[in-house]
Amino acid sequence: MNAALLTGIRRFEIRQVPAPPIQNDTDVLIKVTTVGVCGSDVHYYDHGRIGSQVVEFPFVIGHEASGIVEKTAPGVTAVRPGQRIALDPAVSCGHCDQCRAGREHTCRSLRFMGLPGQLGGCLAEYVVLPERCCYPVPDNVTFDQATLCEPLAIAVYAVERAAPAEGAAVAILGAGPIGMSVFHVLSTTSVGRVYVTDKIEERLAYAATLGPAWSGNPDRVDVGSGISAREPLLLDRVFECSGDPSAVAQGINLLKPGGSLILIGIPEEDEISLPVHELRRKEITILNIRRQVHCTRKAIDLLASRTIDMDRLATHHFSLAGTQAAFDLVAGYRDGVMKAMISPG
Repeated sequence: MNAALLTGIRRFEIRQVPAPPIQNDTDVLIKVTTVGVCGSDVHYYDHGRIGSQVVEFPFVIGHEASGIVEKTAPGVTAVRPGQRIALDPAVSCGHCDQCRAGREHTCRSLRFMGLPGQLGGCLAEYVVLPERCCYPVPDNVTFDQATLCEPLAIAVYAVERAAPAEGAAVAILGAGPIGMSVFHVLSTTSVGRVYVTDKIEERLAYAATLGPAWSGNPDRVDVGSGISAREPLLLDRVFECSGDPSAVAQGINLLKPGGSLILIGIPEEDEISLPVHELRRKEITILNIRRQVHCTRKAIDLLASRTIDMDRLATHHFSLAGTQAAFDLVAGYRDGVMKAMISPG
């Protein structure tokens, strides 16, 4: 089969590699139809690592994907050949203390697609996953939408954990795919005013279509003044979706006493500093979001019911041969890109 291998910093090659075998009784062979380029993928593309997770080249990355069931092992009952599915890229063991506690996303032996040292990624014609990672989607859900279920599920999980009260004042720092997924999920709740920031004007334009109370570019306006003028008591929840350390500090400044900072963005740095005395004086709660758990089906249902319409998030489409161009586009934040989609087949 064909696969796009990351062979060095900012370098892909399309190569013929062996198709993955079905080895276990619950394995599913999947023909990959669509792969979304995620910000974490771009970290590997630009730097070859995220923290201690270092790519050993060549390696197949990518974890946001949808596909069609090609073949199933004898023990599979949840899906059948020909079925259209969304993929959950996290493979948990099912029996450690974390899995038994319902925290499969922090499984002691978790293996994640496209993560160095764990599982190969989705930028290939075929992948194999256990059936519990395969979620059938109805006919009215497109492959693009099924792929977007992965970031949307993260947003569903983040909003559930944040539990903003009715009428809560909320900010989203970073209007990329994750931030806008959070905004879409918040639109299904009873929160009050939502504020958005980003350094890319095209992303602020996308956010504007969702009706924020205010939006601004921190490189051009004083975000603190812009929000505090409208929220003199400051904010109840801040979702940090950019991974920028300065946004983390800004989020703390924007919160009222007793507020919560929800960290979703992945920083490039191994360590960042925090204004610890402001954290202490305000008694700010920091919530870290580790992917998603038990939220993929919820994301599918939101899209299938048209409760959420994320179609405009998929702004660019490429073939597998265009993987290099897709990553160059996303890494450079060019041409108003929100989500680039790659079709391996």
